[in-house]
Amino acid sequence: MSRSPRFPLIAVLAVFALATPVVRGADGGAVSLAPSSPSVIFVGFVGGFVRHDNAHHAPVQFARRLREIVPKDAYIEVFENRHRKAAYKKILQLLDRDHDGELSGAEKSQAHIVLFGQSWGGSAVVLLARQLDRIGIPVLLTVQVDSVAKLWQRDGVISDNVVAAANFYQPHGLIHGRSEIVAADPTRTEILGNYRFDYRQTPVHCEGMSWYYRVITPDHMQTDCDPRLWGQIENIVRERIDKDRTTIAVAP
Repeated sequence: MSRSPRFPLIAVLAVFALATPVVRGADGGAVSLAPSSPSVIFVGFVGGFVRHDNAHHAPVQFARRLREIVPKDAYIEVFENRHRKAAYKKILQLLDRDHDGELSGAEKSQAHIVLFGQSWGGSAVVLLARQLDRIGIPVLLTVQVDSVAKLWQRDGVISDNVVAAANFYQPHGLIHGRSEIVAADPTRTEILGNYRFDYRQTPVHCEGMSWYYRVITPDHMQTDCDPRLWGQIENIVRERIDKDRTTIAVAP
């Protein structure tokens, strides 16, 4: 009498692993994706030559804070500003609900994306939003903090796929951010504000920063650790998610 062939347990596990896509969050932990895309995608960029996981810098700290205040199925990751292409590819992957390698109109329209960054990371935010605009993907919110553009970049005009944008800057020092952003189409993008901070009048103490930041760019550095500034950004994020709550499952 012949026996029914047994499917080895290791093969079963392998099939299951291949069927369940896995990505890496900002803290390096594996996060299994549901068949639907995340309710909100948060992508941050650090400035200068800072590593994406350097906890002394505000974008990394803010990403950790977001895990406490945003929907539990949100995706949050911080990138180095030179890795904008990797961030772009990750967003496309997350929006591809059926994993067919292409984004349908429905998949694009259901995108809820928040981009934030400091210094060169602020400029990376604008360029990434512009890339997404070229293929018809909307962006819920962009936030620039003391945004500094590289020589070949333009970080002052916000593309019309962005629903709302905010700009935070300080005016002093060798390196200081863009003082004003404008909408390419004011009927489609709301500029929430160009918020000025003056650290000559109200300095903040930064811990763990390198001598370069402390000596060469002390004012610029303080935008990277100012709890008031980043607290204001948190409030803006909360408000934008609340306005979008008809399509986003907000965590209790």
